[in-house]
Amino acid sequence: MSKRDGVDAVPGEQKRRSPRRPRPASGPSPSDASGPTAPDSSASRSSGPRSSGPRSSGPRSSGPRSSGPRSSGPRFAKPLSPAGILGWTALSVIAPGAAHLRAGRRRTGLVLFAVYAVLLLAALAYVLVNGVQQLAPTFAADNMMVAAIVGLSALGLAWFAIVVLSYVVLNPRRLNQMGQILSGVAVGVLCVAVMSPFAVAANTVLTLRDTIHTIFPSAPDPDTPNEPVKNPEDPWNGKTRVNFLLIGGDAAGNRTGVRTDSMNVASVDVRTGDTVLFSLPRNLQHVHFPPSSPLRKQFPNGFMAELPNGGLLNEVWQYANDNPQLMGGRNKGARALMDAIGYTLDLKIDYYALMNMYGFADLVDAIGGLKIRVERDVKWGGHFGTAGTIKAGYRKLSGEEALWYGRSRVDSDDFSRMARQRCVIGAFAQQATPAVILTNFTKIAGAAKRMAQTNIPQHLVQPLVELAVKVKDAKITSLQFVPPEFYSGRPDWMKIRRYTKKAIEDSGRPARRAQAAGVTASPGTTAGGPSATPTRTRAATPTQTPTRNTQRAAAKSLSELCGL
Repeated sequence: MSKRDGVDAVPGEQKRRSPRRPRPASGPSPSDASGPTAPDSSASRSSGPRSSGPRSSGPRSSGPRSSGPRSSGPRFAKPLSPAGILGWTALSVIAPGAAHLRAGRRRTGLVLFAVYAVLLLAALAYVLVNGVQQLAPTFAADNMMVAAIVGLSALGLAWFAIVVLSYVVLNPRRLNQMGQILSGVAVGVLCVAVMSPFAVAANTVLTLRDTIHTIFPSAPDPDTPNEPVKNPEDPWNGKTRVNFLLIGGDAAGNRTGVRTDSMNVASVDVRTGDTVLFSLPRNLQHVHFPPSSPLRKQFPNGFMAELPNGGLLNEVWQYANDNPQLMGGRNKGARALMDAIGYTLDLKIDYYALMNMYGFADLVDAIGGLKIRVERDVKWGGHFGTAGTIKAGYRKLSGEEALWYGRSRVDSDDFSRMARQRCVIGAFAQQATPAVILTNFTKIAGAAKRMAQTNIPQHLVQPLVELAVKVKDAKITSLQFVPPEFYSGRPDWMKIRRYTKKAIEDSGRPARRAQAAGVTASPGTTAGGPSATPTRTRAATPTQTPTRNTQRAAAKSLSELCGL
């Protein structure tokens, strides 16, 4: 008997087909056996491999090809390789349910994908409706930060479970031992990579919450008689402008106390964010205090008016701290300085924020430096500028360079460095974008916790963030009280008040109508002043000025002044 068709013929025994060469599915049907060729078919069954008997009762009906798969669950079209299992598992990270669909678990896969799609669409709809800029104010609230921490932790665990279940459902047991080990290690690394973003985000929110609780007091400042918030929709209690005193101190290990060498008042329109920045020289002499201040009785004619070359504005803070018996308590320096500056400008100073100068350098480094237009070479370091020179032109300054750019008086004076300081403030406000802050938040938070101090209560943090978002894209104008328009040795207090009032009034007019020393207009509201209609006055004759200046004071837009 021939074996060319893979059929073994053993005398006296039934013919059997070799399992190595299965017959094709096509062949004579049972109906053919009853036709005219039935005898030939019968002969064929009895004598050769083409018999239909073995095809109907042989391996086709009892072999693994016909009975094995029918008893198992959903299976692949073909077994997956290690690379295929890892690929479908990785795809499930960005499209949950993909691995389940590939494994034949359609119901589970569709449910996972539907839940993921709903969450994704809801997040996109929220961003489109509220805008990206509203995310920061929304998550500045304490309850939202707690919810964000819990939610991010839950999402991280959920994605971890999705990765593990996706890997298991693909049945890696089909792989050989080496394939199982390699794929298991790769999936473990994938799980860590998937959970890391959620862990980093949750830690960032936790750091933000801790920073807010460290810097901002939980209870209102008893020395700041601000009314409690009556309407949650209006956290500023009907105010159209809020005035912040921004202070730069130079406390250091080799110095006693704090000297407030940089003092600026930011008057912000809460509706538009447009801001007028008033810069006061540190050597402004003999400031007066309002009748409500404890120092009014001690200095009725001005702060240390008996000292012809003393009584500087930057000494008020430390004097109040050194004399708690006069102030009625300890650490009242901020209250005394707010009283003095508010009375000088005829503005109510609502809040203050103090930043140590060296802490500001850390903040600049944290955001990657500041881009500033340097008008002329500035030497820095020591009394003679031996540390280096900041060259004129557009420069990107490090934290140390930005600090000395705003502080150096080598070949310069107090008033020139005041102009540089406001440029540094403006550049920081413009370049500290939300993306930059989030990217470097841990460093920024660390520097702020070490060096910042304020009396802004915690419940105003969210409204403050909303206001900061407005200020970033609004117009900022600036007015400096420096010679030759203003003299710090014998100031004309009424003139300072008039110019302050007019600068705020002109901020709400078109640019062509701005009149106060070239103020660039920006929308705003009117602040109270000594008179409804400012009148022109002659500049006071300089009688004593500790530091002279050759520049003419001019209130301009910071974009014009600093090339921002």
